[in-house]
Amino acid sequence: MNWRNTELARRLGVRVPIVQAPMAGGWTTPKLVAEVCEAGGLGSIAGAMLPPDALRAEIAAVRSRTSLPFAVNLFAPLPAPSDRGLARWALLSGLPVPTARRPSVRFEDQLTVVIDERVPVLSFTFGIPPLSGVDCFTIGTATTVAEAVALADAGVDAVVAQGSEAGGHRGTFLAPVEQSLLGTMTLVPQVVDAVGVPVIASGGIMDGRGIAAARLLGAQAVQLGTAFLRTDEAGTGAAYRQAISQPTTVTRVLTGRAARAVRTPLVARLEAAGVEPPDYPLPRLFLTEPPFLAGQGGPLARALPAAELLAQLEQETDAALGSMG
Repeated sequence: MNWRNTELARRLGVRVPIVQAPMAGGWTTPKLVAEVCEAGGLGSIAGAMLPPDALRAEIAAVRSRTSLPFAVNLFAPLPAPSDRGLARWALLSGLPVPTARRPSVRFEDQLTVVIDERVPVLSFTFGIPPLSGVDCFTIGTATTVAEAVALADAGVDAVVAQGSEAGGHRGTFLAPVEQSLLGTMTLVPQVVDAVGVPVIASGGIMDGRGIAAARLLGAQAVQLGTAFLRTDEAGTGAAYRQAISQPTTVTRVLTGRAARAVRTPLVARLEAAGVEPPDYPLPRLFLTEPPFLAGQGGPLARALPAAELLAQLEQETDAALGSMG
């Protein structure tokens, strides 16, 4: 099986069908994105939290390091957060309610940057955004078969099937998160059977064994996030790198939206309080530590330069598929 040679890889213009997941919050640096691209995969800028000028600068920083295709990831438009629960959450966290909040970042303004900069690939999560005027390859995120079908019907070029093992925010948008926690091994083949566009498997894939399994399930590519958190180029500090080996949980207490993160004492305390978090993304204003978003495969993450990790993933996938004859 020539696992590298897929229709999706050809359309994306990459040598290897491995996508580096966008991890917002400063963890996905321009150097990480570019190194993944140079090593043959598709690097992804985590643009969802960036104002237009910062997003434009991030794109320029990646382009200064590589001429190869890359992606920009955005969040579909979300309702503006209300002030409900802010005072109670401040008491719980021990921090005061901020007197001023940063203005929200508008999806429309970010999309204008993507269009103006002629970004090769646009990926998104949290729903189906308006994509009029977008002339690039589009990738939507689904956590259920119904979401994948909705994305395909909306005209996306590929779908990320995000299994429940995946770190970071759940991309769920059609049903409650509690009803949308399908494992990668269960979700991927169902999505492959249900849609006519290429599927990218995501969630718990950390080495060549996982890549081989995803390809055998019908995925044309894989998306890895947690696997890159310990690479030399990632923007994670020592505490984060150490924490990702610990157990994780899906929780709303860190950002107001369900996300898989390390179950730190802070997460445990906030959950035990039984207090409803404020709307996304307001709980982040009260955090006394960065949110250690990570997937269930964290203990398998390796401390390597990104290019070396890509090379090892290729070798491992060849070996895994070769051992099957």
